[in-house]
Amino acid sequence: MARRFSAPYQSEPFSALATWSRRLAVFSAVATVVSVLVVRFGFLEIKPALVTLFGALAGAGLSILVAFAGLVALWRDGSRGIGRILTALLLNALVLAYPAYLALRYRSLPAIHDITTDPINPPQFVELARLRGTDGANTAVYAGLYSAELQRAAYPEIEPVDLDVTAQRAFDIVQKLITRRKWLVIDARAPQPRQPGHIEAVAKTPVMGFREDVAIRITPDTDGSRVDIRSSSRYFEHDLGSNAQRVSKLIDDINAAAENTVEKPAKQPRVPVKPPVKGEGKR
Repeated sequence: MARRFSAPYQSEPFSALATWSRRLAVFSAVATVVSVLVVRFGFLEIKPALVTLFGALAGAGLSILVAFAGLVALWRDGSRGIGRILTALLLNALVLAYPAYLALRYRSLPAIHDITTDPINPPQFVELARLRGTDGANTAVYAGLYSAELQRAAYPEIEPVDLDVTAQRAFDIVQKLITRRKWLVIDARAPQPRQPGHIEAVAKTPVMGFREDVAIRITPDTDGSRVDIRSSSRYFEHDLGSNAQRVSKLIDDINAAAENTVEKPAKQPRVPVKPPVKGEGKR
């Protein structure tokens, strides 16, 4: 009969702290994913969904504390569980990485939520105004000149878009770009001789899917057209830079699309040159 050998390490019990650290990490990861899906697809109101998300993040922080306590216990009594602790720390790092990035943006960017290319006369929310100002949502009224000053200091590149194409052509370009981005269009009115074009749409943030409202105005100009853009968070006073990113990217895409549609002058057809008749020119 063969004798069985077992290492002394394998006979040691698992540390309870290591086990609970992993359990908390798994629970936090699952709760975080569920909370993000709930917020993104609107299964619940935004406030209770966010409470669940913050609870999941707090669970990840608690799991890290328990993991470090477990490391101390492993060092003192030699119990098993290093693999469970490392698993817990890895899961917690994945859960907390993106919130930590957002926290850095919160500290480095101004606390504004309404970005526009025209702070004096910003594009207005008409249809979308009905969805704002209730249930804790931000008002549809522009944030004001103080917000404009903060915007100018943080995002000086956001300016009105002056194009060398007609207002109707600019309207078509903007509509195609909105369709490509899969924004939900609420209202779209083409420019008229005495009335600018107007588009209202709803965009979403990349991860959480927070609703942010967009209003675009297309005005005929002397030599072409002018496009003004406004992007405003429906909730929260700090947008973490999402509206400015959206407006800046849309400005770049509008300029690029307009440059590609400018008609180039047609080349004049070359007149064929008749070959000289034999003997001609010899005198």
